[in-house]
Amino acid sequence: MTTHRKLILISVLAAICLLLYRPLVGTHAATATQVPAPETWSRDVAPVLYKNCTTCHHPGGAGPFSLLTYADAKRWAPQILNVTQSRFMPPWLPEPGYGDFADVRRLTDQDQALLKRWISGGMAQGDMKDAPAEPHYDATWQMGKPDLVLKVSQPFTLPGGGADTFRNLILPYPLKETHYIRAMEIRPGAPQVVHHANVVVDRTGSLRRLHPNDWQSGVPGMELLVDAGNRFDPDSHFLFWKPDTPALVEPEGMPWRLDPGNDLILNIHLKPSGKAETLDAQIGLYFTPDPPVSKPMLLALERDDKLDIPAGDPNFVVEDSLTLPVDVQVLGAYPHAHYLGHDMQGWAILPDGEKKWLVWIKNWDIDRQSVYRYREPLLLPAGTVLHMKYTFDNSAANPHNPHVPPMRVQAGNRSEDEMAHLWLQVLPVNAAAGGPDPRLQIEEAWMRRRLSKTPADQVSMYNLAAALAGQDKFAEAATVYEEELKADARNARTLTALGAALEGAGQFEQAGERYRSAIALAGPADAGGCDARFDLARMGVRRAEYAEAEKEFRALLTACPEDAETRSGLGAALLGAGRSEDAAREFRRALELDAADFTALYNLGAMAGDGGDAQQAAKMLEAALRAWPASPDAHEKLAAAYAQMGRLGDALVQLRTAAGLAPDDAKIHSSLSQVLDAQGLSEEAFGEQKRALQLDPKDADGWNNLGALLARGGQTEAARSAFEHALQIQPDHAQAKANLARLAGRN
Repeated sequence: MTTHRKLILISVLAAICLLLYRPLVGTHAATATQVPAPETWSRDVAPVLYKNCTTCHHPGGAGPFSLLTYADAKRWAPQILNVTQSRFMPPWLPEPGYGDFADVRRLTDQDQALLKRWISGGMAQGDMKDAPAEPHYDATWQMGKPDLVLKVSQPFTLPGGGADTFRNLILPYPLKETHYIRAMEIRPGAPQVVHHANVVVDRTGSLRRLHPNDWQSGVPGMELLVDAGNRFDPDSHFLFWKPDTPALVEPEGMPWRLDPGNDLILNIHLKPSGKAETLDAQIGLYFTPDPPVSKPMLLALERDDKLDIPAGDPNFVVEDSLTLPVDVQVLGAYPHAHYLGHDMQGWAILPDGEKKWLVWIKNWDIDRQSVYRYREPLLLPAGTVLHMKYTFDNSAANPHNPHVPPMRVQAGNRSEDEMAHLWLQVLPVNAAAGGPDPRLQIEEAWMRRRLSKTPADQVSMYNLAAALAGQDKFAEAATVYEEELKADARNARTLTALGAALEGAGQFEQAGERYRSAIALAGPADAGGCDARFDLARMGVRRAEYAEAEKEFRALLTACPEDAETRSGLGAALLGAGRSEDAAREFRRALELDAADFTALYNLGAMAGDGGDAQQAAKMLEAALRAWPASPDAHEKLAAAYAQMGRLGDALVQLRTAAGLAPDDAKIHSSLSQVLDAQGLSEEAFGEQKRALQLDPKDADGWNNLGALLARGGQTEAARSAFEHALQIQPDHAQAKANLARLAGRN
């Protein structure tokens, strides 16, 4: 738990056949022109409807009528003709050729023409033997029984009439362990009135705390702001759902996380159907034991600060841009505006001047919005400039305008207000090993851009400071936090974050003062107070003040919800105080809460290694590295376990990785030297040991190891000098004494 946290051509080939006829009796041959067979429902139309329409248009589906049978299609043919020829259906907004998207819903020109010919030509049924199998739409979970089903505390009833309704249904996560989610399915209870929904992970239950007395029935509103939690963990997934997409399956290696105390918020857009409907919403979650190996993030181009649209203006334009600081792959796009949005463009200009389209929607419709995922990730190098240009129509000619007559519209969270956002899901690539988290670099660039537009925005200041602190730019982060506190000096969350930045800068007394102030302001059960108490306890461990750290961790367990990080933090305090058995018990409890808790796995692995159980040490440390692959200490400890097991090749791989992650760590280079020597790579071992001593000239073990290498190479005098140097640093160094005596005996 840290406080550096932040607040989503198919073508039809016409074959020309040459038909040969036997000449008629007499003097001439007959010629014939082939007449195409008329389209039929069974052979031609059913495949098009099944592919593009029936995911919504089936009994119990979100569509107002079913299109599963010939009788259905014939009955609704006039509507089919109207909505397909106007391209109102199937719902698909992006223009073709301006972004290569997967799962395109737009009808091909050929299918559009086919439907027109069939309807205009009399709607023949055809031979039912030619019809494809009718698709089956199960009313139960599409992916089988979920690992966990979350249900709303109270059903919500949507009135039969009135305007669109936006509701935030809160579903607390009840488990005491962290789980990784590979797939999610939503069953709202009345899909025919659900237009779409976004699922938001509320890491701290912040929306529920803001509505302590009525959250069970849902919170009204279109947009919401939640506290993103106790670590830098940017919202990284488009958890966007529509009734025709029953399950959201994450890409391989990219699950998302749920921790104890989290809530899922179902931010749902409802459209009255003419009669009251009850939504008894459920969310089914499917787990995976594996944490993510690829970590995308969401960023947004946005220009809400410029939204002040005069009544009657048909052509109001806002633009934004952002320069990427790192290489990324763009995985998906989510354009967003409300009812006045019209023309929405997103593109990228590469460093060499090449233009790549992200998306272009020429006729926006809020009721048909969606997330658009690219068929293949779009690679954009560092220095690429992302662009957004949105045009709004606030005239009476806009059929979506909610105001009659038109009126002035500004930015806001109500549906009749406006927004101008282009969200992109990006995956940083080509990042240097051992460098800063590239997501933090993106976050820093994004927040600086936001502040260039709205300098007093506190959310941007907080997130900028968190990104700076995450890159170890603690002094800069503290300056930004202090600037934010000028507007709200009693903000416990920001005081806690400032304390963490001051601690990172080595200003421990000042950090402790900020933590204690935050605890006093927030109260013991408030999330801000819990974070401050955790950070105060953690600082005690880092400063070897173990008794004080234990006291704070135990107070945290009394006042705040139990979590794995608190248990493993308490274990670290007990281990530092020499209470190994008590520490191991806390580490095991942490793993019951979160099987991927790095601190618990690392310490249990290190303890097993120190106790001579190399096999158990390797098991725990391998799991620790799955949770945090960038830990050089864990790689070094795992190398030691492998070496004890005789797996010197594997130990060498781990130490080379550790040295790449921590090139200035003398101990790692010294350990690498010893394994290289055991592998017979004496010259490379000698170079690594010299490198270690350059980094730490006062390492007696290092001088002893160097002497041993020199002695085996026949350089007796140089070896003697190295052993003597080790004894000058540590006069009681037993191995150096023995090695020096061995040299004397040899002479």
